[in-house]
Amino acid sequence: MAKEEKEIKCSFCGRTKKDTDVLIAGITGHICNHCVTQAQTIVKDEIGSKTSSTFSAVQLMKPIEIKKHLDEYIIGQDDAKKVLSVAVYNHYKRLILSQTKTTAKDEIEVDKSNVIMVGETGTGKTLLARTIAKVLNVPFCIADATVLTEAGYVGEDVESILSRLLQAADFDVAAAERGIVFIDEIDKIARKSDNPSITRDVSGEGVQQGLLKLLEGSVVGVPPQGGRKHPEQKMIQVNTKNILFICGGAFDGITRNIGSRLSTQAIGYSVNKEVENVDKENLLQYVSPQDLKSFGLIPELIGRLPVLTYLNPLDADTLLRILNEPKNALIKQYTHLFDMDGVKIKFEKGVLDFIVEKAMEFKLGARGLRSICEAIMMDMMFDTPSDPAIKELNVTLRYAKDKLKKSTLNKLKVA
Repeated sequence: MAKEEKEIKCSFCGRTKKDTDVLIAGITGHICNHCVTQAQTIVKDEIGSKTSSTFSAVQLMKPIEIKKHLDEYIIGQDDAKKVLSVAVYNHYKRLILSQTKTTAKDEIEVDKSNVIMVGETGTGKTLLARTIAKVLNVPFCIADATVLTEAGYVGEDVESILSRLLQAADFDVAAAERGIVFIDEIDKIARKSDNPSITRDVSGEGVQQGLLKLLEGSVVGVPPQGGRKHPEQKMIQVNTKNILFICGGAFDGITRNIGSRLSTQAIGYSVNKEVENVDKENLLQYVSPQDLKSFGLIPELIGRLPVLTYLNPLDADTLLRILNEPKNALIKQYTHLFDMDGVKIKFEKGVLDFIVEKAMEFKLGARGLRSICEAIMMDMMFDTPSDPAIKELNVTLRYAKDKLKKSTLNKLKVA
């Protein structure tokens, strides 16, 4: 028996059983603990190099090139596109600068230009973020601020935002540390009044305080699977210094703060003549950090979001262009869906004008267009796939009005 044990060797390195701590038996051979450790290192290095190569090459795109890509999918909002294009371009340059510091001149550190976007619902804040993700070669994720709460309460910790970024980077920490995060619904964590709360505001001011260290840049312990942190849980250390944060929110009611600020000294000898030329139909273009503070964001958070931009409300002409012009326009989507069933569909021009008119009436922005189109075409999409005789469809204005009249969507009342 002893002789038989001495003849057993590792099939990889040839060590005998007495020279190893563990000798694992396979179907046709054996492997020792030394070879297992070495194989694990090789596999880890190999997989790690493949993962990091996905995001390794930083392609420096000019702001004009980034905006041109956004123009293919989003109509209007030129100011917001320019701000985002410059912010992303500068983010790329920060990454390149951090990788190629060689001289004393290169020791100059460029601060992050975190962005905050203000715009009504349905104007394209989330679409801008999603579209930018298509052109980037860095990990990108979208997080929702409404589910966040202060540490120790029901909900998600602010560190769960970075968990999503790690997942987008396939848990490559080096790649995640130069990614971009879009935090949606940032206005939902505003405190209830401009004054500090005397009671604990766990989903408002408490979340804002928790976001400060993430936005500015620090080493954060992130739970790999997201959710709540536990003392026994193994954390992944992520440095947020080179992560660009883009925040967006509707800030419903902020126009009252803007209007109140602009109308100061509107009467009398010291009246500012610039106030007389204010566009009262679009007050969001005059938004300032002062208005965000009055809305309920704490000054420390506003200071860490230095770049402020706005999105214009959508008028009828813009909504009509949204239906037809972008690469992913709604009409093109429906045309493609029916093409897959071998059916050609046409829309009368009056139908599109009617859809835009109802979207303006419901005040749902671009999202309202989809809801109205679904209500009009639901019966067509239900019946057509089962009827091989149908090869062409023509959506008339009379048909559209009749279908929308019977729909529950027509019962929407806007105050």
